Amino acid sequence: MATSHGEDTPLLRAADTPDGASIRSSSSLLKPSAADDEIEDGPSTPPEFGNIEDSVLPEESVLGRNIDWKSAYIIAISRVIGSGIFAVPGVILTSVGSIGLSLSVWILGAVVVACGLAVSLEYGCMLPRSGGDKVYLEFTYPRPRFFASTMIAVQAVLLGFTASNCVIFSQYVHFVFDAEARDASKKALAVALITVVTIIHSVWYKAGIRIQNFLGWIKVGLVVFMVFAALYVVIFRPEQEDSEHKPVGVQSWEGLWEGSDWNLGTLATSLFKVFYSYAGLSNLNNVMNEVKDPVRTLKSVSLTALVTACFLYLLANLAYFAVVPIDEIKQGGQLIAALFFERVFGPNVGKRFLPLAVALSAAGNVMVVTFSVARLNQEIARAGFMPFSRYLSSSKPFNAPMGGLIVHYIPSVLVIVLPPSSEVYSFILEVEAYPGQVFALATSIGLIWLRYKRPDLKRPFKAWLPAVIFRTILCFSLLAAPFFPPTHPKPGGLFYATYAIVGVGVLLFGVIYWLVWTVLLPRFGQYRLEEKQEVLDDGTVITVLARVPKVE
Repeated sequence: MATSHGEDTPLLRAADTPDGASIRSSSSLLKPSAADDEIEDGPSTPPEFGNIEDSVLPEESVLGRNIDWKSAYIIAISRVIGSGIFAVPGVILTSVGSIGLSLSVWILGAVVVACGLAVSLEYGCMLPRSGGDKVYLEFTYPRPRFFASTMIAVQAVLLGFTASNCVIFSQYVHFVFDAEARDASKKALAVALITVVTIIHSVWYKAGIRIQNFLGWIKVGLVVFMVFAALYVVIFRPEQEDSEHKPVGVQSWEGLWEGSDWNLGTLATSLFKVFYSYAGLSNLNNVMNEVKDPVRTLKSVSLTALVTACFLYLLANLAYFAVVPIDEIKQGGQLIAALFFERVFGPNVGKRFLPLAVALSAAGNVMVVTFSVARLNQEIARAGFMPFSRYLSSSKPFNAPMGGLIVHYIPSVLVIVLPPSSEVYSFILEVEAYPGQVFALATSIGLIWLRYKRPDLKRPFKAWLPAVIFRTILCFSLLAAPFFPPTHPKPGGLFYATYAIVGVGVLLFGVIYWLVWTVLLPRFGQYRLEEKQEVLDDGTVITVLARVPKVE
């Protein structure tokens, strides 16, 4: 889907980059043009803003570059191997109705994900800074002023939650201990997990990295073990002696397409779930300021994680469908991994130990997502787009992004607590993914635009243009598809387009918020917003959006 060429150091032009490509610390793309030594000592006079070209230079976090290749790989793959590989295959099969269509959705989704990853890689190598889409959209769409930043900020705050894996953690723990499926109990355990993870990342920054690395390797090992278990069943076809459980046997895949639901809305929601399952592949783009050798690491880690994820998802799906009857999968939904382990290893090991390992896997995913999203929130606060930005941008008192973690914690808890438990998992995946297609569309079109508008930009990685165009067309299709009624609506459930309506509502809120605070209020208040740089006590450089009276 892409080609890599050129040197790994991102530059605008060779003549425009200071010797050694000095790394600067700043808060937004509108960077000061002061010398590096002035920035380190703190300039005595406000620097001149407006040099957007400095955004192509690397930038280092005040926390330093603590993420090496192994940690970067875990940040990517551990986000992928969360609830996605252990729960989403069952949810998708339940939606589309057949094994054949389910596997087809996974294959199509992997192709689209590869196209999207190519776009993220070109942007990430060209603009190697923390913030991901925030950085890319700000650079590509500087006008209307503050619009791209505001939309990313609203989406990150309102939809940047880590709720789905908290729900899976709670459900698998309850499954292990045969606990009653009470809403209050499930939600309380899910909230407890996100609370503990937030405290760890807020107080023990480096310990949190070590813990998530450890859990990440456990997850990879668990998936590999699951695949070998399926091969054991296929080859030896063991029979369980426990009369209360059915013998383990390989499924006959006759009628592979029987029961398929080809409705566009159903296919769209299923693809959204596949995209969610691969979301961690671009996770590293959010923390580039903390990555050692960021451009080279981003390229190698992202491509390695993509190949790993595609391989593991394909094998996991084949393992599930070879062992667990399709009717049981449809009844169990996101508990598909628990059903698999129970059928292969029986009611003791299969129902107790291995599902508990899946729960730990989901907990590890929560740690990784919280780690990266908190830093995205911190970048948004540093750029001045959140209230109390000075406090939310600071790394005090524990040298960790506590402010970004708090911003992430609040919507995560609300999303866990408010929706009904029976539909909360699918709803979370869909409502997260729908607005994401708007930003995917914007970055894809923006990348094509920059190819022609800014050929002078150095691109250490260049996406294959037909892949970018394919992704653009599919984004349009996926944005329209949810409004087609399903063939078999679920009685008593949420309205089929609820998640799309919520997503559109979040985007409209962002537009209204931008219009009010950047256009209407300055016009009526006779002032203009001006970016000013400040340096916090911990060394963090932030942007303050000051109100400057208009001169008549």
